[in-house]
Amino acid sequence: QVQLVESGGGLVQAGGSLRLSCAASGRTFSSYVMGWFLQAPGKEREFVAAISQSGASTYYANSGKGRFTISRDNAKNTVYLQMNSLKPEDTAVYYCASTLRWSVKIVDYDYWGQGTQVTVSS
Repeated sequence: QVQLVESGGGLVQAGGSLRLSCAASGRTFSSYVMGWFLQAPGKEREFVAAISQSGASTYYANSGKGRFTISRDNAKNTVYLQMNSLKPEDTAVYYCASTLRWSVKIVDYDYWGQGTQVTVSS
């Protein structure tokens, strides 16, 4: 079992940056594909970015391409989401999640963190 704890959310002005972190428990972190998802108020949860077990492969939703960067440090059991040029429409709760197979589908992710709020003011 994997326990995930996100941090780094907060209030930022449009155009600003935030770096989200997700710390994982357990000794098998490097076995998992890690993903970031968001859920805006009144909307369904959606995919943001994913990174392969080694970190060699990444994939982004169109909304984050060129602005967001996902990375991981397997020695620290942590995955990051660097978010630049933030927009008010990025406001959401951001979740990290893990899966054993490469996927961008929410249903394929087995373990989830509790989420961290990101609010971007205009």
